[in-house]
Amino acid sequence: MLNLKSVYATSVNFVRYLLFYSVIGIAIGLASGLFLVSLKNISEFHLTHAWLIYFLPFGGLLIGFIYEKRNSQLAKGNNLILESYQKYQHIPILMAPIVLITTLLTHFFGGSAGREGTAVQMGVSLADFLSSTFKIFKTNKKTIILIGIASGFASVFGTPITGIFFAFELVCFSNVALLAVLPTIYTAYIAYYTVEILGIHHTNYTLINFPNIDLYSIFWITIVSVVFGITALLFSKNLHFWNHFFKKIIAFAPFRPFVGGLVLLGFFLILDVKFQGLGIEFIQKAFVQKANIQDFILKLLLTGLTLGSGFKGGEVTPLFFVGATLGSCLSVFVPLPLSFLAALGFVSVFAGATHTPLACSIMAIEMFGFPIAFFALLSCYIAYLFSGKTGIYTSQLICNQQYKIIKK
Repeated sequence: MLNLKSVYATSVNFVRYLLFYSVIGIAIGLASGLFLVSLKNISEFHLTHAWLIYFLPFGGLLIGFIYEKRNSQLAKGNNLILESYQKYQHIPILMAPIVLITTLLTHFFGGSAGREGTAVQMGVSLADFLSSTFKIFKTNKKTIILIGIASGFASVFGTPITGIFFAFELVCFSNVALLAVLPTIYTAYIAYYTVEILGIHHTNYTLINFPNIDLYSIFWITIVSVVFGITALLFSKNLHFWNHFFKKIIAFAPFRPFVGGLVLLGFFLILDVKFQGLGIEFIQKAFVQKANIQDFILKLLLTGLTLGSGFKGGEVTPLFFVGATLGSCLSVFVPLPLSFLAALGFVSVFAGATHTPLACSIMAIEMFGFPIAFFALLSCYIAYLFSGKTGIYTSQLICNQQYKIIKK
């Protein structure tokens, strides 16, 4: 006989959890919306006030002191999140406002950085805070972290499916409970649609031509994918080099981004403005016009210097820049469409540097359409295989095993 009390209790509990995850998704979506609008306005302001670049070292000093005075552990960023996933640790709510402010400061003064890391850190911090506030909802700490990663990524890039798989793959599918899957999917979509409802538009990229699926295309895609993988390796090594270099030569942490800012200022005074900030318009240009070979090299170098010295922001948009411009300039030597090569570089360098080839293949489909699916899967996995054992997230070593996609 049907137990009506049990059905009623289950239904009420389901609705309560649905509302709980909705609140988390909306909160993360609103935070991402605030971040995207602020970042857009600040980036535009910087471009029309070139003199701000002279204050980059002092912006770095301010960022350094913010982390030193509030919580120096928070400076570890996404690596702290990955460590917390393994150890079931709490993520302080302070992470959200601090990474938001310091990322905006980085872009205000012209540092070469992205936005993904900021969105993910805000997402996880908010999710953890809300789950701790509403203690009647007993949600696994790992699930909360996955929700935060997926929702932050989905809302800031407008790619909800990618955000979901990025969260799972970033932790190498390690200890992902079945009960975590549906909340992660649901919350990521709520965050994504919250940003959409706010009327905030995500970046579009032009991709017109696809080659035929034949041995000729596969041969050339294999060649360029190896190059993308090696470039991802160089990006990671460069980032880690500068991080270790500044820690070794400067004991007092707030002085590291100050000195890094001085070095960056020297570069920016002689280089094109394209290497400052996100560089989105130059990524878009790479899809329609051949990029110069020095573009990806300089962006790779300057992003590593920016983030490695202690400025804040994400690595992903610079990876898009590096990959798209590399693919674009390879079109001179490779008999495949320019926009197609730019698109492959866009996702494949990202795949290699983050060790998330499946998520990046899905991103290619979400951004460029289903016809790119086969090519993206091939390119992302080859790039991943040639990207080395360590990606941009050093704490990913805790669960990552090269050449294995799922760790059981």
